[in-house]
Amino acid sequence: MNIRTRTLMLGGVAWTLLAAAAQAACPAMTVEDMKGVAAGKYPQQYELSEFQSLANCTLAFSENPAIGDLNKMIRGNPALPPLAERLPEEPLVVVPYASIGRYGGTLDALSNATEAGTSDFLSTRHVNLVRYSDDLQTIVPNVAKDWSWNDDYTELTFFLRKGHKWSDGAPFTAEDVKFWYDNLALDPKVNEKPKDYVLVGGERMTVEAVDPQTVVFKLPAPKPGLLAHFATSFAQGFQPKHFLGQFHPDVNPDADKRAQELGFENGYAVIMSYFGNSDWTDTPSPMLNAPDKVAKMPADALPTLESHFLVRETTEGRHFVANPYFFMVDTAGNQLPYINEQDELYANDREVRLLKLINGEADYKSQSLQLSDAPLLLENQEKGNYSVQLKPKIAMHAISFNTTSEDPAKRAVFGDLRFRKAMSIAINREELNNAAYFGEGTIQQYVGFSPAPEFVDPKWLSFATEYDPAGAKALLDEVGVVDKNGDGFRDLPDGSPLVLNLQFATQGIAGQVVELLGQHWSEVGIKSTVKEITPDEYRSAQSSNQLDVGLWEKGQPLGIIMGNNELWVPPFENYFAHRVGMLWAEWVDSQGAKGVEPPDYVKQLIADINAFQSTPSGTDEFKALGARLVENMTGNLLFIGTALTPDPIYHSNKLGNFPEFKTASYEYYRTFPYRAHQWYLDE
Repeated sequence: MNIRTRTLMLGGVAWTLLAAAAQAACPAMTVEDMKGVAAGKYPQQYELSEFQSLANCTLAFSENPAIGDLNKMIRGNPALPPLAERLPEEPLVVVPYASIGRYGGTLDALSNATEAGTSDFLSTRHVNLVRYSDDLQTIVPNVAKDWSWNDDYTELTFFLRKGHKWSDGAPFTAEDVKFWYDNLALDPKVNEKPKDYVLVGGERMTVEAVDPQTVVFKLPAPKPGLLAHFATSFAQGFQPKHFLGQFHPDVNPDADKRAQELGFENGYAVIMSYFGNSDWTDTPSPMLNAPDKVAKMPADALPTLESHFLVRETTEGRHFVANPYFFMVDTAGNQLPYINEQDELYANDREVRLLKLINGEADYKSQSLQLSDAPLLLENQEKGNYSVQLKPKIAMHAISFNTTSEDPAKRAVFGDLRFRKAMSIAINREELNNAAYFGEGTIQQYVGFSPAPEFVDPKWLSFATEYDPAGAKALLDEVGVVDKNGDGFRDLPDGSPLVLNLQFATQGIAGQVVELLGQHWSEVGIKSTVKEITPDEYRSAQSSNQLDVGLWEKGQPLGIIMGNNELWVPPFENYFAHRVGMLWAEWVDSQGAKGVEPPDYVKQLIADINAFQSTPSGTDEFKALGARLVENMTGNLLFIGTALTPDPIYHSNKLGNFPEFKTASYEYYRTFPYRAHQWYLDE
């Protein structure tokens, strides 16, 4: 502890006095009781110097008494130096919600399978350069100490924490940000296609490491939404250069030799084993990717800046321990996280997950829970010693028809707007709301933005949402989808049967919703089959262009869309979400060399979203571009909306500092705004 002193002579005796700033211990503040200390620059957190100045104290740090034993579970980590050498010089001081927590325990979590339904749990240990505060409006520092934009939003500078370290004790610097961008995000041998968020209007940025604590993103055009991307995305803007760089040929000339010593073909093979070919941070580790080589590899998993480190992984689940170098402390100086370990169990079957939840076998769950699960969960709260919050969603259950189906007859029908409109107005949304959503939904068409900004003409919110089975039948007749064989169901124009295969996963949509959709469509003569499959099976079928109908949640707020154009460019989202027009995407990616050329309105969407992201927010041009995006997306019914509804959020009553959530949403990255690092187990 750095205590200031002064010497005072009294009666010829020198007395050493603590300076006024250190005479009192720092107040162990909480959000509920700030003890008279003023808020800082950002809500519910301070930089160390800011906290000490406002609280008029010097903060003394203390560590988890079990941290040495936890560190021994991280293969490859050296013995721990003192805490003062593990924390940054300027740690992030976190104000807990209700109380200073206690160390210990294991957070139990349920996911679906490897890389399926895992983001909910991942978000509890997640960090990024910045994040949204729990008001879901204010972006605050996280890994970065602060940031600044230039006047025209073409330069974004992040200021990092001096002395910040990776989970293995190696320094974290601006070079790790530059390495992630130059050598991973833009390297086609790692990521075949750059993600939109690393580009601006399709053009790359330049990332400059000015000094160890300063990194600058230089953009070819304005993109103010880039900051919101880092505040919400699972994709972290940094990777450990000291670790992965030893296997990258652009960093280490001996990368392939180093890899071959471990039994790999080349350095890229090692990188893929650790990092995968994705920015998804739950990619399996070498414990699954290279189990025959893992003992020779330098560590079981990548060094991390997150609150917990992966120490065990099987096809049945994973186990994590607290990161001994984590960069956050509470207002009493305790290094976070409070919770020692995290255990993740895979349960792909919905009924099994629900049984475990009502038995109190998990501490937190939201992902893959649907509103239809709420009655059972609510009924068993006291028995299972847990609580359920019902909170509004940002995304809604949405439907898409495969406009680039491999079946030419289906492609022609699904690509006809009259068919898509018929299928929309054939849905009895009032019945859907009452039967599947318990009357809690707000019927609405999918408009791309959620909630709808002011530039959305209200007519689009209700476009083609009226229940009109007669109108639907008339439109289907126009398209030539009529009953040609007299069996009571409509056929394709060429006379072949039309059967919609409604495959769904409960992670993305409730089974009762899908069954009602099938029933409504059968009432206008469209035959369908309903089959529940796993999320992995669903995504595989979607990626291989085998789905007739897309069935998943969809929607994003304006702030996120400003930094990520996924919803507006074929296939209109990523592998983990709701996509359509896979062959349009192939045409766009290949610049017309492969795939199917999209219609003009889709090309307009691509042009408009790029212009929209670079246009100053709130201007007339910005509003006009936004309005046209909505008109082209909604008017063409690429995605058909149902209703905005609440969803359950489950947490154990023994989980301390668990706040009231504002939404049940993936879009702000689930628990990330709610600071799971300060949760604790009160057992």
